[in-house]
Amino acid sequence: MSSNHLRHVESMSLLPSGAGKISQLNAVVLGESIASEENDLVFPSKEFSSQALVSSPQQYMEMHKRSMEDPAGFWGDIASEFYWKQKWGDQVVSENLDVRKGPIQIEWFKGGITNICYNCLDRNVEAGLGDKTAMYWEGNERDVDASLTYSELLQQVCQLANYLKDVGVKKGDAVVIYLPMLVELPIAMLACARIGAVHSVVFAGFSADSLAQRIIDCKPKLILTCNAVKRGPKTINLKAIVDAALDISSKDGVSVDICLTYDNSSATTREDTKWQNGRDVWWQDVVPKYPTSCEVEWVDAEDPLFLLYTSGSTGKPKGVLHTTGGYMVYTATTFKYAFDYKPTDVYWCTADCGWITGHSYVTYGPMLNGATVVVFEGTPNYPDSGRCWEIVDKYKISIFYTAPTLVRSLMRDDDKFVTNHSRKSLRVLGSVGEPINPSAWRWFFNLVGDSRCPISDTWWQTETGGFMITPLPGAWPQKPGSATFPFFGVQPVIVDEKGNEIEGECSGYLCVKGSWPGAFRTLFGDHERYETTYFKPFAGYYFSGDGCSRDKDGYYWLTGRVDDVINVSGHRIGTAEVESALASHPQCAEAAVVGVEHEVKGQGIYAFVTLVEGVPYSEELRKSLIIMVRNQIGAFAAPDRVHWAPGLPKTRSGKIMRRILRKIASRQLEELGDISTLADPSVVDQLIALADV
Repeated sequence: MSSNHLRHVESMSLLPSGAGKISQLNAVVLGESIASEENDLVFPSKEFSSQALVSSPQQYMEMHKRSMEDPAGFWGDIASEFYWKQKWGDQVVSENLDVRKGPIQIEWFKGGITNICYNCLDRNVEAGLGDKTAMYWEGNERDVDASLTYSELLQQVCQLANYLKDVGVKKGDAVVIYLPMLVELPIAMLACARIGAVHSVVFAGFSADSLAQRIIDCKPKLILTCNAVKRGPKTINLKAIVDAALDISSKDGVSVDICLTYDNSSATTREDTKWQNGRDVWWQDVVPKYPTSCEVEWVDAEDPLFLLYTSGSTGKPKGVLHTTGGYMVYTATTFKYAFDYKPTDVYWCTADCGWITGHSYVTYGPMLNGATVVVFEGTPNYPDSGRCWEIVDKYKISIFYTAPTLVRSLMRDDDKFVTNHSRKSLRVLGSVGEPINPSAWRWFFNLVGDSRCPISDTWWQTETGGFMITPLPGAWPQKPGSATFPFFGVQPVIVDEKGNEIEGECSGYLCVKGSWPGAFRTLFGDHERYETTYFKPFAGYYFSGDGCSRDKDGYYWLTGRVDDVINVSGHRIGTAEVESALASHPQCAEAAVVGVEHEVKGQGIYAFVTLVEGVPYSEELRKSLIIMVRNQIGAFAAPDRVHWAPGLPKTRSGKIMRRILRKIASRQLEELGDISTLADPSVVDQLIALADV
């Protein structure tokens, strides 16, 4: 890899102040002034850099260079800091990322025997951190909270693990977890990992249909849920959704014997919870009776740890499979360096454990570092938009990791909601889920962080397991909206349509050369789809599905998905999933879905719907189409706009020209381009005429 991608940072370090004047860039030092111009460079302060784990571009360059030239030595040294029952074999890594050379295969630390739960909990307790707070839990309502030390957390994890073993869950069995952000969610994940079971957490906002799809695919031994949860002022009956999902899956031949249900008494009562005797079991009636210590199931580094389903561009969700050893080492290391973690930090990631961020950066990454984590059950603007900063002050949070969609929604409210709170404890901010637009970056930096907290604007995916391109706070200047440079061991390349690598300043498709420890190993039960989706588009590379540009200084800027996946509030939603939900409506003949810019969510869902012949347009029908999507996928996938379409713009071969639909949806009518290749070009004028109907 050429060290060219940091050339300007290297030359800066030779100038007297370590910064010097950079053409067309205004240097901004943290804590001294406000970041305003698009081309600002925001420098960490001397105080921050001097304390940082990576404190200069040179130190980064040396570490990154070693991680590229000697991955076995670099990652082997880091892995040795964890507990291994037995060390890995001769090779740290064995890989083939080139479909032309045979099946895709990635292995790290193969033959090494370990357990991630042991490394998260027992290892920290044995190191004297038993009395350190592992988790602060903040309930939906202001005055409801709890906390657990590492020792207490270990005991609760062991009790659940013992129960799971007792009811027949064995190493390699799947367990589905459909829980809100109670401490029981990370406890359930860790308990599965302790006994070698494979957890599949399903975000508790998914509908019964979506949950059933996942149950049918992974055939779990049991499912864990709770009776209900309050999100803001709303009560959501999760158990009823699980009941419906289990009905659907049993009709498909997949029955689940046990539904372990946590009694969340702040949301509903036992009496109001529908119950199926013989299958449903109250968590509080059984789990606390079990012993507080539990033998660890030692597993190979390449044994599966979890399955997490993610939206694909075809309708069926993909079961992303992560294994144990490489994922453990990678999440721990990315957490430590990207947030410049110190043992005194209190860390809050607002993500739900139903997404990869909640796996890697609520549960595993932080706990592997012995960190104190805040888990929040509620929504960030309930009871008002000051709730986040109230929580920051209450727990003296020093690292705050959230999504651009939350930043944008809070930006719309009065700044007083932020400035009424001290926020003095904050040290590092983070952003995840989608590229953060420069104006939101600056609001976050200037207002929330008082112009003194670096922002780790991280780019990564469910598939990558951990951060791939991210700032290291303290190491180099930031540009608002850029994910900056690759993490250790990561070699990003930008390629053109033909798969040729492009050097220097450019834009194209973002791929990764070579594997990294946190990479997913397959799609559950569908290795062929794994190869086709990620490794066939550009042979020899992992294809991210994202577009990217690199500026003249070597900084990477993510430009969003290039396939048929929409990123709404950091959640990936396949257009095909939404289209098939709409098309299942009896009065919908055909549907095409595109993403459009949305000031809060980043992207919104815009649906073009062709109705069955003779059905009139109506507001009721529009609402019922939206409800169809809510019920089949979940509220977060509901279209923001339904545009009536007498016909859709198609090529003669029948392919829908989404490019044209995107232009119509975003009202860029002068940029429609050549429509002569359409089977019926007059459709375009009809769609434009119906734009505001």
